[in-house]
Amino acid sequence: MKFLCVECDRQMTFEEREVPGDGTLAAVFRCPKCERSMAMLTNPMETQLVSSLGVKVGGETVPGTSFEGIRTGVSSGRDEAFVEAATPIQGPVRWTVDAVERLSHVPSFVRGMVKKIYNEYAKEHGIGEITPAIMDRARSDLGLEDM
Repeated sequence: MKFLCVECDRQMTFEEREVPGDGTLAAVFRCPKCERSMAMLTNPMETQLVSSLGVKVGGETVPGTSFEGIRTGVSSGRDEAFVEAATPIQGPVRWTVDAVERLSHVPSFVRGMVKKIYNEYAKEHGIGEITPAIMDRARSDLGLEDM
């Protein structure tokens, strides 16, 4: 993806990248000729999509990491260091017919990632079945209401 200055018809150059910590990503681009700048702000779901694809923002590739790898590599000496508040679900999460129908309205190119997000949310919160109400709660908890 490239950004072009409308006034100069020149490719804008990357200037800075910020990751505020709330799941969003901000990137600033500037026109080398007229010095106009523009910013791009992604929401948490877009940020996760960009990261999972390994897209370079500002010349840096975000490596894919697994929290499980981090968790198993950390030696805290305390068994409860990574225990979640709710009992995680170990097996597959069930989906109601209504939830599957709702998921079918998600664009096909991101549907797998969206399903994975809901499955992980359900497992982390000890939820064995995903319903439209659970989907709403997950969207709210994850800050994805505007999507």
